[in-house]
Amino acid sequence: MTVATWNVNGIRARETQFIKWMEAHRPDVICLQEIKATTEQLPASLADLPDYWSCWHGASGGYSGVSLHLKKETFPEKPVFSHPPFDHETRIVQAAAGNLILASVYIPNGGKDYDAKLKFMAAMEGYVSDIHDAGQELILSGDMNVARTDDDIHPTHNKPGIIGTRPDERELMERMFAGGLDDVARMLDPDNKRLFTWWPYWRSARERNLGWRIDYIAASHAIAARATACMVFREFGSSDHAPVMATFDLPAGYGG
Repeated sequence: MTVATWNVNGIRARETQFIKWMEAHRPDVICLQEIKATTEQLPASLADLPDYWSCWHGASGGYSGVSLHLKKETFPEKPVFSHPPFDHETRIVQAAAGNLILASVYIPNGGKDYDAKLKFMAAMEGYVSDIHDAGQELILSGDMNVARTDDDIHPTHNKPGIIGTRPDERELMERMFAGGLDDVARMLDPDNKRLFTWWPYWRSARERNLGWRIDYIAASHAIAARATACMVFREFGSSDHAPVMATFDLPAGYGG
């Protein structure tokens, strides 16, 4: 099973790039963030992806929004998409495939309302724990807007007190993972200090790989133990984030 996540920074601006990437890699699960479009605003090529069950969860005003897409070949039964009670500003969508929960999340950046970010992250901690307490498994992917450690941000960006690196948000991030998740990319590449997923547009930061790692694929321990690869497609696309894709050695119909 392959699971991909990408903050597209506006799906209408990235329509052609998304379709090109999707058709090249055909992930079983696709999680998008910051789609910045309602269902009514989607181009026809995106509104109906014939090989996928899709939920586009966007709000008016061109802000935020997430989507979740499950390949019909892998998930033959139509899933029920839903949103946890703490969802606001169209930031999380989930689907159940038997005992497996798949979710796409866009945690607030915190620059405009830092308290709202902490509140959302605290709710995420409970969300992860509740799923595991219920005996279910989870693959949670998306833009989480926190660099877990100083190894996840290039030293040129790591300024004292900068949002995305503060102790309180990092503590909440660790508490979320402690609820039963593993960080797949870091688990497979623990010593890489240049493993980034986001770069500012200025000063050729992307070309020089001067970035942050804030996009994650997190999985319950039993699933993460079967991860075989996690790739960052740094050179693809014009979003300030790169697509990330993990591969899991899971049998067909896992979770069903």
